[in-house]
Amino acid sequence: MNAYINGTPCEFTEGETILQAARRSHVFIPTLCHFAPLGHKPGTCRVCAVEVRDDAGGTQMLTACNTPMQEGMQVFTRTEKVRAHQRLQVELLFADHDQNCIACARHGSCELQDLGEFVGLSTNRFAPRIASDRPFDDTMRGMVRDMSKCVRCLRCIDVCRNVQGVAALTVDGTGPNAYVGVGMAEDQNTSVCIQCGQCILVCPTGALAERDQNDEVLEFIADPKIKTVFTFASSVRVVLGEEFGMQPGENTEGKIVAALRRIGADIVLDTDFAADVTIMEEGTELLDRMRNKGVLPMFTSCCPGWVSYAEKHFPQGLPHLSTTRSPQGIFGSLAKTYLPKQMGIPAENLRVVSIMPCTAKKVEAARPQLSSQLGPDTDVVITVREFARLLRRCGINLAEVEPEPFDNPFMSDSTGAGVIFGTTGGVMEAALRTVYAKLNGKELAGIEIAPVRGSEGLREAEIDLGEGGKIKVAVCFGLANARKLLEQAVKGDSPYAFIEVMACPGGCVDGGGTPRVKNDYLPRKNNRQDGLYSIDRGMPRRQSHNNPQVKRLYDEFLGEPNSHLAHELLHTSYASRSKLLTESISQAKQRVTLTDR
Repeated sequence: MNAYINGTPCEFTEGETILQAARRSHVFIPTLCHFAPLGHKPGTCRVCAVEVRDDAGGTQMLTACNTPMQEGMQVFTRTEKVRAHQRLQVELLFADHDQNCIACARHGSCELQDLGEFVGLSTNRFAPRIASDRPFDDTMRGMVRDMSKCVRCLRCIDVCRNVQGVAALTVDGTGPNAYVGVGMAEDQNTSVCIQCGQCILVCPTGALAERDQNDEVLEFIADPKIKTVFTFASSVRVVLGEEFGMQPGENTEGKIVAALRRIGADIVLDTDFAADVTIMEEGTELLDRMRNKGVLPMFTSCCPGWVSYAEKHFPQGLPHLSTTRSPQGIFGSLAKTYLPKQMGIPAENLRVVSIMPCTAKKVEAARPQLSSQLGPDTDVVITVREFARLLRRCGINLAEVEPEPFDNPFMSDSTGAGVIFGTTGGVMEAALRTVYAKLNGKELAGIEIAPVRGSEGLREAEIDLGEGGKIKVAVCFGLANARKLLEQAVKGDSPYAFIEVMACPGGCVDGGGTPRVKNDYLPRKNNRQDGLYSIDRGMPRRQSHNNPQVKRLYDEFLGEPNSHLAHELLHTSYASRSKLLTESISQAKQRVTLTDR
């Protein structure tokens, strides 16, 4: 089919929109609410307007993102009328927006700012107007929701419902007073939101952002009485470089260690060590459940978004979750108990700062189950984006830093199994490597377990454990997939023995705290995933049980996996939070009823 864009012939197929045809023809049309990676084209911002002329000379202004191309259509994207309309729309958006850009988490990486530059906006004909009843919600540990910056693009609602299957976000209010709300809940913290942060990755402005805790970190560093222990997750080393112009998937482990020392870190250790410990505990727990008719299938518990989902949405399935803490939870506990004894440092003087790819890890660190008389085991969690901002505040360009090794007291050695924790299927693969060795007294021959790798949201495999027989396992990401498996387990119909769940697509490498790409969603997940597998292949030891520091930990401190002390320090418990949600919604309904009366 044939049409014309700016007088140039353009071929298209039936059903294509003007925007799709224009982009394929390398004609730029500005957008804000349109979001191709999600198939999202609500036409709410009106910035993508184009002029369409008919044979009689009549013209129409139409939105390119949701108007289908038609045979013979004449589309114009650069006329004076189009440019005036686009400028007007951008002026109105800015007038309805908090313009304190310097204080915004998205400053310098904002799609609304880009639009202002595109239309040549230097002044605005309209006075700012921000509805006073649009909420600023900072009740969450991991996120902040500032609706004075919302442009009503609805991307966040789309990803929450259709990718994550949580449906925590709604459209509240009408007309110019509309904003993204949290349904009938009191606030976002008491809503069904799990703070996975995927909505942040698609938000074009700073309406949804991670809670920035960099000032707390700087205060720790500046206090001479405090010893700071920094640690970072496996995925961080293959995603942080993107913030500094490096290739996605490039291993920046040594650069991160050096950069942390430059900003004043006292001790820099590897969360992958704790991932190896997690495997020792979780693998032993799985074998115990299989041998002693425990609750099966057993679900992994290292993803805090998944744990929050189970507690809020499906608490009857909690007995199926492994009680083993996540690597962050294990690291924090050992850093406040084992490490002080080994290094001769008073535990009360230690502060643990964890660098994670995940906003929900902030929520996890605040769980009362992961604290002691000294306070939280992990004092502060900062996301990859926060850490990049912290380095810039300290005048450090990661790309220019020379790599340095970890400090090597007692918690820095790791294996390839710990590294692949950062991608979907990695926890399952790491656990199976160790479970097989425990059952058979020898290593698994094909150490890379291809059936659990991949990018599908739900995968299953049958694994031959030798002396342990064959078991069926499943790997999934996205909580709609997880719910199906949990419902099956609670009904007693599950064919699986072990199930890995990650809340975020692709696993931690695509967590809600990782670098975002404007106008795109998770475009680099394969690069990031390949980066972790490449590191694994290059490691001298690839099974958690072969980590010499882990062996020393058990020999000198814990005794053996799942010992009494190990349970006390390395395991946790869960509690239903569905009652709190019900009460919050009930109170909100009462307020609405009173208002209506």
